Amino acid sequence: MSDLRTAAEPRGDLTVRTIAMPADTNANGDIFGGWVLSQMDQAGGIAGVDRAQGRVVTVALDAMTFIRPVRVGDVLCVYTRVASVGRTSMKIEVEAWARRFCTQVREKVTEATLTFVAIDEAGRPRPIPEGAAVRPGPAPGREAEATR
Repeated sequence: MSDLRTAAEPRGDLTVRTIAMPADTNANGDIFGGWVLSQMDQAGGIAGVDRAQGRVVTVALDAMTFIRPVRVGDVLCVYTRVASVGRTSMKIEVEAWARRFCTQVREKVTEATLTFVAIDEAGRPRPIPEGAAVRPGPAPGREAEATR
């Protein structure tokens, strides 16, 4: 993963986009880090399901550093990229960016690499199919518009 402070543009696919609400705040009025992590885990899970062509579970998370707070009204945009695929597990790089309320200002707030394991109906690890999964992307020009 890149230096948290130098990335000018998000890397990966826009996977989750949601608004930070008052119910998601701590006593200081900032959005809970756990809420941000939850959104990142959901986005990683979506990317994992797409790649594994089936159910996945989160098994690990590397270190996270929150570099900027998320505030009420910010739009949290979470980007994902499959970094590596093993026999039953995969590492997915996840970046969270905040589009500040009523502005077009976009700032990276954190990043992490999550590890997912593909599982079968009984919850046992299963092999991940070879090759890239087909994932529909946004309409041309819509992703840039959605994240600015």
